[in-house]
Amino acid sequence: MMWTKLKPRIWQWRGVLMAVPNVTALTIALRLTGLLQLLELATLDQFFLLRPPEAVDTRIVIVEINEADIRKQGQWPMSDAVLAGVLEKIRQQQPRAIGLDIYRDLPVNPGHQALVNVFESTPNLIGVQKISDTFDSSSVDASPVLKKRHQIGANDLPLDGDGKIRRGLLYLNLKNDEILESFGLKLALLYLKAQGITEQPAANNPNYLQLGRGVFPTFEANDGGYIRADAGSYQVLLNYRGRIQQFTRVSLTKVQENQIPPNLMRGKVVLIGATAESLKDLFYTPYSSNVLTDPERMAGVTIHANLVSQILSAAIDGRPQIKTLPEPLEWLAILGWSMIGASLCWLQRHSGNQKSLMVVSVFLVGGGLLGGSFLAFLAGWWIPVVPSILAFAGSAIAITQYIAQSAAQMRKTIGRYLTDEVLANILETPSGLKLGGERRKVTVLVSDLRGFSAISEQLPPEQVVTILNLYFGAMTEVINHYKGTINEFMGDGIFVMFGAPISRKDDSQRAIACAMAMQLAMQQVNEKNQQMNLPILEMGIGINTGEVVAGNIGSQKRAQYTVIGSHVNLTARIESYSVGGQIFISENTRKDANIELKIAGQLQIEPKGIKDPVTIYEICGIGGKYNLFLPQDDETMINLNQELLVEYTVLQGKHAGGTVFRGELVSLSEKGAQLQSLHSLELLSNLKLKLLIEPELPPGEENLYAKVIKKVDESVFLIRFTAIPPKAIAVLNALCQPV
Repeated sequence: MMWTKLKPRIWQWRGVLMAVPNVTALTIALRLTGLLQLLELATLDQFFLLRPPEAVDTRIVIVEINEADIRKQGQWPMSDAVLAGVLEKIRQQQPRAIGLDIYRDLPVNPGHQALVNVFESTPNLIGVQKISDTFDSSSVDASPVLKKRHQIGANDLPLDGDGKIRRGLLYLNLKNDEILESFGLKLALLYLKAQGITEQPAANNPNYLQLGRGVFPTFEANDGGYIRADAGSYQVLLNYRGRIQQFTRVSLTKVQENQIPPNLMRGKVVLIGATAESLKDLFYTPYSSNVLTDPERMAGVTIHANLVSQILSAAIDGRPQIKTLPEPLEWLAILGWSMIGASLCWLQRHSGNQKSLMVVSVFLVGGGLLGGSFLAFLAGWWIPVVPSILAFAGSAIAITQYIAQSAAQMRKTIGRYLTDEVLANILETPSGLKLGGERRKVTVLVSDLRGFSAISEQLPPEQVVTILNLYFGAMTEVINHYKGTINEFMGDGIFVMFGAPISRKDDSQRAIACAMAMQLAMQQVNEKNQQMNLPILEMGIGINTGEVVAGNIGSQKRAQYTVIGSHVNLTARIESYSVGGQIFISENTRKDANIELKIAGQLQIEPKGIKDPVTIYEICGIGGKYNLFLPQDDETMINLNQELLVEYTVLQGKHAGGTVFRGELVSLSEKGAQLQSLHSLELLSNLKLKLLIEPELPPGEENLYAKVIKKVDESVFLIRFTAIPPKAIAVLNALCQPV
């Protein structure tokens, strides 16, 4: 019961259910390979660039050493005496911490002792030491004096694969399980100590450092957009405040020449470092990702200032760190966006302007995804956006492709009834699907199986469908070969157009040739029917040519390309006069075809609803390039030794008249008989006959249907059987056997 209810739902959302799991799994697999990392990091850079500038952090002062300062010194590195003088001037301003981002592992005389004295008398002075030793850079030791006094911090900066710095270090793991604070953390701790803030484990995770209001989560290898990054030591994602302009800065020369306010550095963190291009202490950061300008680099001292500012702002102001989601939640987000993309396109698949709606929706929702991720970044969350966009767009593309394939399959299915060029005209021309019509000359062919209603009553529905599919399949191939357009299947009848939607000069010729080929193809259809023990079928065809209105008729929700007009109705009337194996064409079609035709006879009829009498012709062959001819019907009548009594009524349309007449069948053939009756019968009248024999035939087997073909004499009429039940066929066949 549950599956019965669930199955329609599954089918209703089949496209989504197929696309979402596959696209989600592919996106997650692609992310895990690391191929999306650089794109994700580049997106993060743009978020930094788009983020509104924060206020200048006045707690930090940068003493920069620029190119002008180097020229002023006259030499580089500056001597120990000059450096000692600079440090002394800074110390006089009573900062809380002094960070010397200049390597001083060896003396630079003269004045070395003066520098040693400053180092030893300045407990809040922190020097730097480079720990890492790689193939393109070497480790650099710290000043022996500062190292001995434990006044050093590591100034190593972790590099990403694209050479940019997006992470900072708080602690470095050394050999022998020793730990060294980073340069930035060391300075921040000196500042915070004066405010009573010291290191302690976080309450929610003892492995995290907490300083005041700030908790610093340890960077993991797969945090954010990273995949298998080097997460050694204690790293954090750098939450940059900004470029050097976001800090108070003065030049080395101004400090030396006392050109700074006397209290500029009081109670602050002072960092001394190089910003000059020639000293090559410059790095690529997220701010190097300007699209329209050359990439700018940031001095190492500015990066350290950003880390100090990040620590102080978190501990004192509660400024959030850049947080990331656990991987399972990121995968869930990918799944969610995949579902949104697929559902969005799937729900719009039946819209009239499907493509434009899809494009607009995808761009709007994709923009919302980017905008939402940026707002989350402003709130301190780094949510990977590239996998979500890929999942969203990938699902949308997958659904679009699925819809296109379904349309192609539908086109292929429709193509069984329409030619490729007809499909192209309807589906690919600008006006192909617009409602409306136009007058044009069209040749209409209508075919119908004789007595099929009676046959279908005697057979199970499954066999009826089998017969029709076999019949329609064979006829469709013939019609397509002659470039006819199947307008519709009408029960067991076929309505075919020649000249709509594409008009050709030989439309009427091809219609007649098509009718010939259809009648000839019935032989193969019946051979297959006999192999499956199914009844023999006979088909009548009527053809007419005239001016009709052709176009898309209906409403905006449902329309059909068809033709309407009196000539369509006349074609159906002409077809109704035919018997199995016959083809009747109108005078209009004969003249329009203007080709050699083999005419078996002609009749003048007065169809219902038509003002004037119409001449129709029975066609049994067409010459010219078609050269198709029906086999001659050479069956002979066998005179019966004893007349077969029958009762009959004249059919009015599909209904039998009220009067019952008596007659005798005086001779028989396989397909017809001669009926002797005192009642006069009109040509082409349809009759319902009942055999009066002993024993009586079972109910439903006693009625035969026939059409009056010819008047033999005053009381004898030639009739053509149109439907005979199996039991009646056996009786008639026995009577036809020679004695």
